[in-house]
Amino acid sequence: MKKLYSLIILFTTLAYSQSKEQAENKVTEGVEFHDLGNFEDALIKYDEALTLDKDNSYALAEKAMTLEAMKKYDEAIEICQKVLKLHPKENNAMVYVTYGNALDHFGKAKQALKVYDEGIKKFPNQYQLFFNKGITLINIKEREKALEAIQTATKLNPNHSSSFNALSILDSENRIPAILSLSRYLIIDNRTSRAKTNFDVLTLLMNQGVSKTGDNSISININEDLLNDGKKGENNFSSLDLMLSLAGAVDLSEENKDKTDVERFTSKFKTMCQGMAEMRKKQKGYYWEFLAPYFIEMNEKNLIEPFANIIFLSIKDISAQKYKEENPGKMEQFHFWSKNYIWK
Repeated sequence: MKKLYSLIILFTTLAYSQSKEQAENKVTEGVEFHDLGNFEDALIKYDEALTLDKDNSYALAEKAMTLEAMKKYDEAIEICQKVLKLHPKENNAMVYVTYGNALDHFGKAKQALKVYDEGIKKFPNQYQLFFNKGITLINIKEREKALEAIQTATKLNPNHSSSFNALSILDSENRIPAILSLSRYLIIDNRTSRAKTNFDVLTLLMNQGVSKTGDNSISININEDLLNDGKKGENNFSSLDLMLSLAGAVDLSEENKDKTDVERFTSKFKTMCQGMAEMRKKQKGYYWEFLAPYFIEMNEKNLIEPFANIIFLSIKDISAQKYKEENPGKMEQFHFWSKNYIWK
């Protein structure tokens, strides 16, 4: 009798395992449909999975994500609540992300922030929770808190392009930090339409305050705040901002008239990195402590030239394309260094 009981348990366990495996295969098919934008087909696969394995956490989580993408926020919220109730001990980090996103899009920003914070408490290393919390804070005009959240996201994942894009927008009036954020973004993404837009913004910032007013005249417009030597605090780049403007004036001189746009950019960017290296000793703040060291080391490794050509590929610059064809080793050297850089 004992043996028969054991066999029943064994067969039940095997049947459950098989159903669970089949269900997860269905979910995988659903995810593929989701990624293609075929949301209705994705939902069909998730429901098939749930028929095989009722309350399967993987199927429920993916279904909630698809419903959120379809703007069916109330349904997504309901499923997220169900997953967290039924499977409290599982890795539900992305469920919290979906839950918070759905609440935010549903116009419930305060509730969304509570969900993100609950998720962060359980999963403090999940960068997407911090990033999405930051986006919600932006929407309710909590700029400083948004900056803090998104900066944390970049520290957790320095390869998350959207976080650097958000930082460049939040700090658009702080020239050097915006340049650093946009530059890091373009290292991660130099192919999309957003990359081209960000490249245009970056080059405008690099050339800001300097213009040619005649055949032999160059005008430099300097922000009054940059002349305030008493300006203190975190992320103070006032001296470097002034240095970059002066470098821009040299860039427009007669002796540099035959340089390509990439060469001009490279020269100014090197000057900026050298300035950061000289000034960073007593500086504080996220940009000085986290982003600046990356670009300082890039300059010290003589990698500004391939970096500049990489970002100019975002606009299909002819000289950058030629550089890529003629210097594949330098491009590979840059990518190898960047990939293996140890973030401070």
